[in-house]
Amino acid sequence: MANQTWIGLDAGTTGVTAVLFDGELRLLERAYRAFDQHFPRPGWVEHEASDILAAVDAVLAEVLADRDPASVAGLGITNQRETVFALGPDGGALARGIVWQDRRTAERCAELAEHTDEVRRLTGLPLDPYFSATKIEWLRASDARLAADDVRFGTVDALIVQHLTGVFATDPTNASRTLLFDLEARAWSPWLCELFGVRPDQLPEVRPSAGSFGTWRGIPVHGVAGDQQAALFGHGGFDAGAAKCTFGTGTFLLVNHGAERPPAPKGLLTTLAVGPAGEAVYAVEGSVFMGGAIVQWLRDQLGLIETSEESEALAASVPDSGGVTLVPAFTGLGAPYWDPDARAALLGLTRGSGRAHIVRAGLEAIAFQNAVLVELLRERGCEGVAELLVDGGAAANDLLMQLQADFAGLVVRRPPAVEATARGAAALAALGAGAWTVDRVPAGLSDAGERFEPQLAEPERAQRLAAWDAAVARVRTR
Repeated sequence: MANQTWIGLDAGTTGVTAVLFDGELRLLERAYRAFDQHFPRPGWVEHEASDILAAVDAVLAEVLADRDPASVAGLGITNQRETVFALGPDGGALARGIVWQDRRTAERCAELAEHTDEVRRLTGLPLDPYFSATKIEWLRASDARLAADDVRFGTVDALIVQHLTGVFATDPTNASRTLLFDLEARAWSPWLCELFGVRPDQLPEVRPSAGSFGTWRGIPVHGVAGDQQAALFGHGGFDAGAAKCTFGTGTFLLVNHGAERPPAPKGLLTTLAVGPAGEAVYAVEGSVFMGGAIVQWLRDQLGLIETSEESEALAASVPDSGGVTLVPAFTGLGAPYWDPDARAALLGLTRGSGRAHIVRAGLEAIAFQNAVLVELLRERGCEGVAELLVDGGAAANDLLMQLQADFAGLVVRRPPAVEATARGAAALAALGAGAWTVDRVPAGLSDAGERFEPQLAEPERAQRLAAWDAAVARVRTR
């Protein structure tokens, strides 16, 4: 791999990043473009496919501006999961996509409650509007054009692969987030498709995560995975027991469990990740809807900070939150509560509460939510909770990482480059191209990075977690 370069394309919730890596999967160049978010009604979140694809084209053009595409050995794609689009026969989107954060199908999920156990058995997932199936059902019912037989439905990876290569395909990690995929059969479930009113042939072909997805400008597309699974792979976490947490728009804790399907702790999910040969393996996941998006809210809606980076210094200017607690249920609560009707609350305000206390409460909320998931894993004897690998934009915040170590009571390890998601996509492309094997792992997948050691005494940690649980209980509806 020494003289080869690889591109990892990361289509996230608020923007698209392209990263050019060298043969050891270390960063050479990076390009980023944000795209608009649409909130047509309370609880609704939508994306324009054209905005995402324009950002894809722009970042790829930027990282290749001074390079011959022939010098790039492969391209891997990773993406926000669960978001889904209706596509016409030509591959063009027929309507805005419904984003993973969207809550419009909460009532429909409640109506399907009698199927909860069977859905979880087949998919590893709860019935929640977070996932794609009820979004597809809603799209079909919302517009007669979208109910036509020739309309197809795809997640963001399928949208981008179709755009770049003309192939309509997805991978097991993305398919496993739709509520339509049988985890054990590794195929679209006819029963689930009938339940949610979509035919299997309207869904993308499921190819291996390190498989072939066509070519773009002569560059083979050899890797596709959902962003959280790509991040785990990008940390070198392709063996059972590896655990990582991505601090993006939301935060996502993922523990690799290998070839054997684990019993997921109550409130957590069973999903598919990627093993050392690119094969699908099982993982346990805790999905939190509001992570870095909390900092965006503090900046954009409250105006308490001008930039996201400012949050660290302002929060560190006070020793604690002064009793202020932010429960960030802006789009309901994800793991472990799965309460789409919960709404956010800012608690414990006094006349002495200031900007710094509220901003610190926002950072603490991110760390508390993940600490709750770690506690669930410990209670169920799951592996991989002694050390937590971290990535994502908010992982650059030192104060947040220390709070995470303190509240979760474990070591947090941050690699030198936090672009684990894009690196995982590039690693899959290189693996799919046969450029490396587990006998010769690229150095970029195992760089050690910084360690944050827990500094909070256990009695105080338990007390803080209990206070957090009490605050969350005040906004829960179930």
